[in-house]
Order: sequence, then C-alpha cells, then structure tokens
Amino acid sequence: AKDYELRQYETAKWVSTVIRGETQKEAMRQGFWKLLHYIQGKNDKEMKIDMTVPVTCLVKSGSADFKISFFVPFEHQDSPPQPTDSDVFVEERKAAAIFVRSFGGFASPDKYAEEAEGLAKILRNRGQPFHEDFFYTTGYDSPFKLFNRHNEVWYFKK
Repeated sequence: AKDYELRQYETAKWVSTVIRGETQKEAMRQGFWKLLHYIQGKNDKEMKIDMTVPVTCLVKSGSADFKISFFVPFEHQDSPPQPTDSDVFVEERKAAAIFVRSFGGFASPDKYAEEAEGLAKILRNRGQPFHEDFFYTTGYDSPFKLFNRHNEVWYFKK
C-alpha cells in the first residue's frame, strides 16, 4: 500500500535491555548506552561488534517498561558474544510479518506515537488483523545525521 508496507522478517538474534519506569526518551538514552557498551566489548569475548541498524524500542500499551534493541550483525548470529552486564541479554525474535510505516525527520516519542496511531487507524480501516497492544519504534540514523533521516513504526500482523 502507498501509506505502509508489509515485510516478512526472518528469525534473528537481537541484543536488548529493558529500562523500567523512565520516560521513553530517557529509556532510549539509557538503553542505547548499555547496548553501545556491549558492542564496544562489554561481553564475554571482549569483542568489538559493528553497530547495526535499526535500533528498536518496544512500546507496550499502559507499560512504563521499554525494551531497546540492536540487531546482532549477520556474522555473529550463530553465536553472539554473551553480555557481561546483567541488564543486557541476547534474544531470538521469531520470523514475523510486520506492518511498517516510514517517516523522516528527528523522531520524538510523541512523533512515534502519532505515526503508530496513524498506521493502526489505516490497518483497522482496511481490516488488517494486527497486535494492537504493542508496537516497535525503529531508528536508522546516527544523531549526527541531519537530513534524509529514516524512522519507522512496526506493528506485528496477527
């Protein structure tokens, strides 16, 4: 469709952390730093790992917990180094069909929520079944990139 796309993602490993009881913006900041330390060598192999995109944040309705994640690079998917920070973990996300809405600019939590609501409305209007109780925010750009930024919101198809 012109206002969203349906993508099929394969099973893959992500390194994640859950930040509790903070605003989404503060959770993203704290989570990003924890995950950055992991890829800079705070893992059982003391291995530096390339930064990947997107950076995702799981937003659940009515919850003050946010799960921030980095995609584990393809060369480490089979055996990613284990985190040494007890707040950081490697998880396997199962293959899924995901409804995606893309947008530009600098994305704030309010902008992500607005885009997610817009996508949810379109999906409901078109009779597309999806998990409405959570969505992911995704960012693809360094904070230093000023133009042609790419962000997305994801809803999982039922």
